[in-house]
Amino acid sequence: MASMLLNSMRSCSVSHSWAMRFVQTKSKKTLARPGVKNIVLVEGVRTPFLLSGTTYVDLMPHDLARAALQGLLNRTGVPKDAVDYIIYGTVIQEVKTSNVAREVHRHTHTPAHTFTLQSAVGLIAAGQCDAVVAGGVEFMSDVPIRHSRKMRKTMLSLNKAKTLGQKLSLIGSIRMAHLSPELPAVAEFSTAETMGHSADRLAAAFGVSRVEQDEFAVRSHSLAKKAQESGLLEDVISFKVPGRDIVSKDNGIRPSSMEQMAKLKPAFIKPHGTVTAANSSFLTDGASAVLIMSEEKALAMGYKPKAYLRDFVYVSQDPKDQLLLGPTYSTPKVLERAGLSMSDIDVFEFHEAFAGQIMANLKAMDSDWFAQTYMGRKSKVGTPSMDKFNLWGGSLSLGHPFGATGCRLVTTVAHRLKKEGGQYGLVAACAAGGQGHAMVIEAYPQ
Repeated sequence: MASMLLNSMRSCSVSHSWAMRFVQTKSKKTLARPGVKNIVLVEGVRTPFLLSGTTYVDLMPHDLARAALQGLLNRTGVPKDAVDYIIYGTVIQEVKTSNVAREVHRHTHTPAHTFTLQSAVGLIAAGQCDAVVAGGVEFMSDVPIRHSRKMRKTMLSLNKAKTLGQKLSLIGSIRMAHLSPELPAVAEFSTAETMGHSADRLAAAFGVSRVEQDEFAVRSHSLAKKAQESGLLEDVISFKVPGRDIVSKDNGIRPSSMEQMAKLKPAFIKPHGTVTAANSSFLTDGASAVLIMSEEKALAMGYKPKAYLRDFVYVSQDPKDQLLLGPTYSTPKVLERAGLSMSDIDVFEFHEAFAGQIMANLKAMDSDWFAQTYMGRKSKVGTPSMDKFNLWGGSLSLGHPFGATGCRLVTTVAHRLKKEGGQYGLVAACAAGGQGHAMVIEAYPQ
């Protein structure tokens, strides 16, 4: 099965041509349901995703988030007072801006909070709002670094001390060990294991080779480069970085050869691991924003929506051994909710945390044994066709600012459905805590 998948990947990355993709005729049923409000994606934008420590290095998270929001407002022309709510997501939170959503657009009376895109869908479905801006931001160039817990306890006690003697006693209790900082890590709280280690173990468990991972990474970067050069990444807006140049494109897309990839050493499990810096997503700065409305509101305001946001699910599993298998668990559930099968899906966009994670999910999805043993299902869900899978690159190449990737995935599906003439798209992703997510998106009639 692995060899067939890799052969398909080679064929797609070498011979795929945008001009040769024939537009399909939409003949499938719509997922609209009587009495259920249609929720639409009107527009989606993002700042260029940049390698951390590069052009955005002197900014703060809300600077990027505000740029994405302003880009969305500029592109849509939506009046500020027409937006009922603003929702933004972030993972590693800047302590000075505890509610980054409010900092993004604080000079208005529009309420805002920090959460997820699905919160916006829920607000509209419940009739609480008609128009919501949802977005996300991550700024890995400047993450909060804390004092050690012992030092924090001492400093808090020092703040409460009332006499000079108490203060001197506490100061005298400080040792060198107290001064060691706590650095944030992309790690699981429950297992203390970094995601890279988890990805390495997952790849080993499913027999995913180093060659398979490197080939998938080469595919991702090659397809992203083609998409960028062909002008397909329409969601990217230009951003004038204060004191620096205008940034107009992602800077992490770097196609390489298998020979160059093979030279890299394992990044996590040494010396025998298979996950490297090149077949993993990189630390990224970036922000995204989408305008979501009820269809009725969008049409009344004169907008032509890009897509319908249909069914979505969240799942969770063991964060120790199945941390990154969210797509495997969430895909069959969301398809069942929508009444669809894998063959009905025209566009797949899976989050690429690691090449090994993607390959492990594809193998799990193609295994009856895994479905029966771990998922309580009679048979496998099957694998996506690689001719439909992440054809404009993915997180390995475009970048992965944690809080901003979801909006990118949804917007990419909408754009691909229109470009490729498909009707149904599926987004799937893994997440910290052993969680996963999937959403079905339907093309808006042209």
